Amino acid sequence: MRNLILPPASGGEATALAQRDALAAHEQLGAQAFPDAPEIPGLRRLIRESWQRSVKLQANPDNPEAPLALDTDELEEYRRQHPLASIMPVIHKLLVQPSHDSGLLVAVGDEVGRLLWVEGDPALQRRAEGMMFVPGADWSEATVGTSAPGTALALGRGIQISGAEHYQRSVHAWSCTAVPFHDPDSGALLGVVDITGKASAVAAHTLSLVEATVAAAQAQLRVERLQLAATLASRPARRRNTSTASGSRSARSDSARAGATGGAKEGSLYRNSLQLLGRDQALLSIEGKTVALSARHSEILALLSTHPAGLSAEELSFLLYPGDGPTMTLRAEMVRLRKILQQLNPAAVPESRPYKLTMDLVPDSGQVLNCLQRGAHRIALEIYRGAVLPRSEAPGIIDLRDRVSSLMREAVLTDGSAETLLKYAALPEARDDVDVRTAALKLLPPRSPKRAAVVADVERLEAELSA
Repeated sequence: MRNLILPPASGGEATALAQRDALAAHEQLGAQAFPDAPEIPGLRRLIRESWQRSVKLQANPDNPEAPLALDTDELEEYRRQHPLASIMPVIHKLLVQPSHDSGLLVAVGDEVGRLLWVEGDPALQRRAEGMMFVPGADWSEATVGTSAPGTALALGRGIQISGAEHYQRSVHAWSCTAVPFHDPDSGALLGVVDITGKASAVAAHTLSLVEATVAAAQAQLRVERLQLAATLASRPARRRNTSTASGSRSARSDSARAGATGGAKEGSLYRNSLQLLGRDQALLSIEGKTVALSARHSEILALLSTHPAGLSAEELSFLLYPGDGPTMTLRAEMVRLRKILQQLNPAAVPESRPYKLTMDLVPDSGQVLNCLQRGAHRIALEIYRGAVLPRSEAPGIIDLRDRVSSLMREAVLTDGSAETLLKYAALPEARDDVDVRTAALKLLPPRSPKRAAVVADVERLEAELSA
């Protein structure tokens, strides 16, 4: 059987010239003007922009290795719970098995660039340990600069990085191709699939091969979810005792035992989420089931999801109610919320004293902040559908909303392309933002067909401001 991963040998003066140009560009990394240079001779635009982000994020090109973000015990538990664990058999069959003895490695990382699995050619695995290309290491763009896994996550699309195009000099002997993995149902970013090795890792067909593998794995994940839903629907209904606190604890314990046995796979198929952006009533998704929450319950879960250590009744009341809200009102709301969550999934019922979520819940506002922190502004803007619970007057929500909105705007104005600025300008909160449109005009080419509409917007806004 022909090895689809290992392509025919290729070479050429163009490749050698591109590597010489990239090495020459490395000499400019210390120059003060580098972050704002519009063009670096011989350097692809994708690479130049990634290097510029890396400089601004203060990644060190002379670091010999990536840092370890997860120790052995943390890694094992995290991998077991991660949705990508269920699609690893597909990755093994299509990429890992053909990569043995081919001089290639296959890596799968999470949505923030931490490698979870690194498999393939045994000899190459040992060599890759020298730069800490190992499970648990952080290969995000914010940490190691330009690399296929981190930069693919930053851009939200498949890319190839060859030799000296890497930001870290210790990685110049390697080349890699990576494709982001999105949730097949929600579209949320779940991780990245990468092939790393020598020149064959960036062969023309390798990107298509990894993209096809990701598509096959996404299809498999959707099939497993449908099978899970059918299995759960066929189970006989069980009576639950919800009348007492002990009953609630017992239900949570039953759910935990299911997760430790036959339900372990169930927990790995989904990423529990809370959608807060651009909507007044949050959408809560747990184990594939989604429910729309009331405005008040949306605020409560938003606050608890951003305070994983928990909040006392007084602290939560202070963040929830303008002025001095009575804790009795909060307790009544918590009773109603617990009933809703009990029906959705007993394991989701919050603890009390302090009020605390009992399972991991990822708010989309937190995803945006995480992306902004690591310089993935385009992905942040893809997730950002608008302000956090726009009509909420809860003090804690106002603070969260202002923080996310201001950081999003600052990132777009500081590092955004013309395309990014125009996409942000289309959001309701940027409808009257002259600065964003002015910044876009500075970046748009003189003959761009988009200029006329932006100029008209700026003139309209300036006329309204001067009226």
